[in-house]
Amino acid sequence: MKYLLSLCLTTALVVTALFAQATDAQAEERYGKQKVVYHINYDGGQDDKKYRGAMRNIQNHINAVGADNMDIKIVLHGNGLGLLSQAKTNELLQGQVLELKGQNADFHVCNNTLKGRKISYENDLFDVFEEDIVPSGVAELSHLQMQGYTYIKP
Repeated sequence: MKYLLSLCLTTALVVTALFAQATDAQAEERYGKQKVVYHINYDGGQDDKKYRGAMRNIQNHINAVGADNMDIKIVLHGNGLGLLSQAKTNELLQGQVLELKGQNADFHVCNNTLKGRKISYENDLFDVFEEDIVPSGVAELSHLQMQGYTYIKP
């Protein structure tokens, strides 16, 4: 009986792994490699709902296409910097940001907004480093689109 149960569990695991591989292969065949720029320049609203929704959209995109098939840039300017400001104290946002970064999504932060609003990326924003700063969020969007990135505003 134990042998039969063990065999069933092993078979179930093998079938699940094969299905996952087939699904990954189907996604790669259907979607191929993708270069995408997500644009966030709005307020997160009550309980950061809009920011969390945007992060879920990006994660769903990665889930569908596969992190290895994606080159994702997230450009934040204007009120969009609120996402990383709110993430300083919002653990749900922190987790989403770190999860996306762990899948090679790059966050680009507008220097014009930092200067204009007197925001310190080191003190006021979550997990932002000097290399994440771009001169202009709007110019960065155009630059990335000229490089073949698909524009998405979640």
